[in-house]
Amino acid sequence: MLSDTLPLPATATFASPLSHGDALRRYRVVRDATEVLAAPLSEADQTVQSMADASPTKWHRAHTTWFFETVLLMPHCTGYRVHNPEFGFLFNSYYEALGPRHARPQRGLLTRPGIAAVARYRQAVDAAIGEWLAGMSAEAWAAVAPMFELGLHHEMQHQELLLTDIKHLLAANPLRPIYVDEALEGAGLPRLHPAPVGSGPTRWVERPAGVVDIGSAGPAFRFDNEGPVHPVLLAPHAIATRPVTAGDFAEFVADGGYRRAEFWLSDGWERVTRGDIVAPLYRDTAESDRHFTLFGERAIHPDEPVCHIGYYEAAAYAAWAGARLPLEAEWEAACRAGVLQGVGEVWEWTGSAYLPYPGFRPTPGMASEYNGKFMVGQHVLRGGSAATPPGHVRPGYRNFFPPPTRWQFSGLRLAKDIE
Repeated sequence: MLSDTLPLPATATFASPLSHGDALRRYRVVRDATEVLAAPLSEADQTVQSMADASPTKWHRAHTTWFFETVLLMPHCTGYRVHNPEFGFLFNSYYEALGPRHARPQRGLLTRPGIAAVARYRQAVDAAIGEWLAGMSAEAWAAVAPMFELGLHHEMQHQELLLTDIKHLLAANPLRPIYVDEALEGAGLPRLHPAPVGSGPTRWVERPAGVVDIGSAGPAFRFDNEGPVHPVLLAPHAIATRPVTAGDFAEFVADGGYRRAEFWLSDGWERVTRGDIVAPLYRDTAESDRHFTLFGERAIHPDEPVCHIGYYEAAAYAAWAGARLPLEAEWEAACRAGVLQGVGEVWEWTGSAYLPYPGFRPTPGMASEYNGKFMVGQHVLRGGSAATPPGHVRPGYRNFFPPPTRWQFSGLRLAKDIE
């Protein structure tokens, strides 16, 4: 059985549960990481919104600050005065209990406040958090620790969204500008692009029928949708040891994969026929040997995972390959058994709809809106990606998006039934 946290870079020394003594250090590490990600971007870069599903970098920086201010300082820090009462309307995302909000598709119209004002907002809240933690009793810390740690992981989620959103924005520019020079990869940044995961024929690991426990429990951090731990009966199956590579996917393309309706779900094929899906996102054509990355245009390495495909493409490739997508319970059991390679390079679509586990209960209070209310019309992705912050990848993590979603760093791994 693997630990509940996958191996991480040496710099990721986050222990869980979070102690009072380590809270401020953890907070500063996470908050500083957001600013490192935003640093290469101009004010215009940070303001524009390329589509309704994406958000401007400036908004991510402000929203994560609003979260700490609203769920921690305002209810728990005696004497705290709100930095700017108008920011609640601008930077609330989807929390109905916390009042009305600016429409998501129009976040890119918020030319003001500018990035300097957002920086001052972050600095003011950071200072208030530091003073609040310094004067806190052990009893007070115990009461707020779960929400504080949720705030850290919430900001880590937005760090990945910041990268995927800015990539989508830059890709819309005909000049194909770079986010950072490839030589700076690793200089306080995530890896920003999936690494090669292997070549040659797909290797399979057979998994027997049986009951396995799925889900996460404490003391390590988990989102509420990762629990409770519960038994699942698995049929005998096989799962691929590595994700599908760009080289694998090229064979699907060469065999007419985007032109053959027999491999596609109806909704997906409708999108193909009207031209919405013609190739993995960030390629000009399915046959192209180049794609847009955060380092700009570059050649596709055949051994890197195929990336930026939606559920429809993942399911079509699996059907073409005579296989299927793994159920999320199959994926998690195999991950915990240590038989999966390439985990954390791309989010991997599963064949499981995003639904509550048996006995699921949302986190009490405001955080009850965090995950549970989205449990319809979406599919689960597992693993993590090259854009996922260190310390945020674990076997039980349940990412989720609607089937057409392609701007995330998403790929697939194959599974198949054993008679």
